[in-house]
Amino acid sequence: MYTSGVERPSSLQRSSKMKSFITNTLSDFFFEYETPRQVLVRSRRVGVVCRLIQLGVLAYIIGWVFIYEKGYQSSDTAVGSVLTKMKGVGYTNVTGEERIWDVADYVFPVQPPNSKNRCSSDADCEGRSERTGDGHMTGKCLVNTTKMCEVLAWCPVEDDSSIPDPALLMSAENFTLFIKNTINFPAYGVMRCNLVEGIDNQYIKSCLYDPKTAPLCPIFRLGDLVQMSGFNFAAIAKVGGAIGIIIDWTCNLDHDQSDCKPIYSFHGLYGNPDEADTARASVGYNFRYAKHYMEDKQEKRTLLKVFGIRFDIIVRSVARKFDIIPTLTAIGSGVGIFGVATVVCDLILLYLLPKREFYNNMKFKVTETMEKEPLDEFKSEKEVSKKHSEEVLVHHEAPLSET
Repeated sequence: MYTSGVERPSSLQRSSKMKSFITNTLSDFFFEYETPRQVLVRSRRVGVVCRLIQLGVLAYIIGWVFIYEKGYQSSDTAVGSVLTKMKGVGYTNVTGEERIWDVADYVFPVQPPNSKNRCSSDADCEGRSERTGDGHMTGKCLVNTTKMCEVLAWCPVEDDSSIPDPALLMSAENFTLFIKNTINFPAYGVMRCNLVEGIDNQYIKSCLYDPKTAPLCPIFRLGDLVQMSGFNFAAIAKVGGAIGIIIDWTCNLDHDQSDCKPIYSFHGLYGNPDEADTARASVGYNFRYAKHYMEDKQEKRTLLKVFGIRFDIIVRSVARKFDIIPTLTAIGSGVGIFGVATVVCDLILLYLLPKREFYNNMKFKVTETMEKEPLDEFKSEKEVSKKHSEEVLVHHEAPLSET
């Protein structure tokens, strides 16, 4: 019987080698550190370009991300409400008729018949129905009286072709508007009101808003609001218009809460007296409403078409406060952007400079392909590579020893 001279490893030896292999692999993973090789290039042009790019990135991080955009803070928008109250009394004297007006009174025009409903027979009034008409047509023509189609409507019908010029209630320029605005930043549990510290009942009784002397007073004169919006009160009072009042709450809660104060600004929305297009549609601002009453057992009403100034109050708010998470995010993104300098400089060295081939050889190390020697059953490739490196080292040291 033939017996081979090769000794096969026992199961115990195989288990021991496997254990050693796993131990070495875990040890290399936890206790070894690999770092890329760096090449130091002594070039003034490349060095200046690199430092300029890094300086620009640093300026962007500090100036834009941290100072302008407040990248080290988190932000929250507010929820709130606005309450308004108008006060003022006006006086008019039209053709000897004196009248006192308060904020609940409006002007209503005279109401003659509508000339669009003229007719000569019942046929002219049949089947006619106008969306902008004064009522429902009965189909009869009043030939013997007005020569107009009979209309089932409130009488007399409205005529808004004549608008008082100048506006009847010019004294409304001295009316005052009181604004109370309360906001809440839920993320930070902060609540603020435009009646800030120092504004009490005594102050409100005597103050009037002025952007320089009283920027926090919540009482505004109508004439001043129109003027600060860029409009003219006499012109806008005639046909009406709209003005936007913006209350801006931009608060840095890293400071004291008392520093969180509103800033008011005013913008004309429509009703510009300098508008050159006199044929434009829907000029100004107006609306209609009626007051109903009974007289001699007959229902009557007073129809009012009111020309006025509409104030749209818009609240804009944002609160910011230091937060470690956005701070670390901003720093991390900034550090990543620094890599742009390396990419640009590498492109210059590899493709633009005269000695780009030399730098290419220094930056990238290319090894020749070599045959792998048979691995033991549990021998790692790293051990084989170490053996090759030792052989190469001996090969290079041999000539030095000969000399």
